[in-house]
Amino acid sequence: MTVATNAAGSGSPQPPEPGLTPEEIIARAEAIAPLLVPRQAETEQRTYYAQDTHEAFARAGFYRILVPKRYGGYEFGIDTFLRVATTLARGCPSTGWMYCLGATHALPAASLFGERAQAELFAGGDFICPATIVPNGTAERDGDGGWRIDGTWNYCSGSPYATHFMGHVPMPGEDGEPPAPMLFVAPREQFRRLDDWGGQLGLKGSGSHSIVIEDGRVPDHLTLPRTHMSEVLVDGGTPGYRLHGNPEYGGGSLSFMVLEVASLAVGMAQGALDAYGELMVSRTTLFPPVVTRAEDPDYQFWYGEAAGMIATAEAAVRQAVTQWQELCARGPGAFTREHDLRLATICREVIRLCWHAVEGQLFPTAGSSSVRHGERIERVWRDLSTLHSHSGIGVFLSAVTTRELARARFGVK
Repeated sequence: MTVATNAAGSGSPQPPEPGLTPEEIIARAEAIAPLLVPRQAETEQRTYYAQDTHEAFARAGFYRILVPKRYGGYEFGIDTFLRVATTLARGCPSTGWMYCLGATHALPAASLFGERAQAELFAGGDFICPATIVPNGTAERDGDGGWRIDGTWNYCSGSPYATHFMGHVPMPGEDGEPPAPMLFVAPREQFRRLDDWGGQLGLKGSGSHSIVIEDGRVPDHLTLPRTHMSEVLVDGGTPGYRLHGNPEYGGGSLSFMVLEVASLAVGMAQGALDAYGELMVSRTTLFPPVVTRAEDPDYQFWYGEAAGMIATAEAAVRQAVTQWQELCARGPGAFTREHDLRLATICREVIRLCWHAVEGQLFPTAGSSSVRHGERIERVWRDLSTLHSHSGIGVFLSAVTTRELARARFGVK
């Protein structure tokens, strides 16, 4: 491995392709995405994308997009990462979801944890780390500067090829205080994956299996006591910003979490529109005058309505990404909780637009033969339905985030 000198003057590993650009890595995703379309059924049956797909992603550099340069990553920024995730989800929603929710947590790892932790976490270069936001399990002090952790965490998207797992566990309170969540990262040897995914309505191939830790040991430097990833305040700066000098390692965690999901929703909806577009030129109307659907005013309207909704959703999420990056660039103190919550509500509307485009326009007008089980529009409908109804997304964004935004805006405790 070649060694470069970073800004601090110390040696640091270079990524496999030091000259790779964001444009090139996005182009690689665009080349791979069409190859995922015919493999959707096998991905669902397997419950995760194939080994050769995983290897192609690794060769393309997808698992290093958000990893800091100091540790051999590309550090391209969330705009590049989310473009790649959207593109992959357009080809196969399950694959896009599994990739995104596995690779995305390089950002909070590089933002919230200290230098010692990051040197360990990113030592392998590629970083695939599913995470869950629901605290579960138990944690006890082990007497050796660490924690003994036991528990099972559900919905760990990206777990089949995971190098690490990021979770929350209730830690004992002090002096009669109630338990508080502790954020932790466990390396691969500390957990195992259950074969319990694939029976859901949608996202059957997203690799969202449960992860089990039995008498696992997590050292102190891989834990953040009394911390929940969605509630981290970054207006005072972050360890990652101070370590890397990159303002994107100081951005709001909550808004980034939902920017991921909104970007995936856009990709899924674009895939449904692609499939509908093929039907527009290959199918004809049922009643005279018999013409292609592309020539029929009703189908023109349905396609145009959906296309407008999806284009608006894409524009909104890209603008939200730009706002996120601009807030980061202003430095510590600029990215407030109110900003974090406002961006999250934008993402809620993006998801709603994508769902309405598919559920309200494309799915009901595609025709019964086009929404049979396994057809592309039917699959996107199932996958978007699962995304839209996800309790950690739908309920949290529609209720909790909306109220918290108003409280933050008016200073109500």
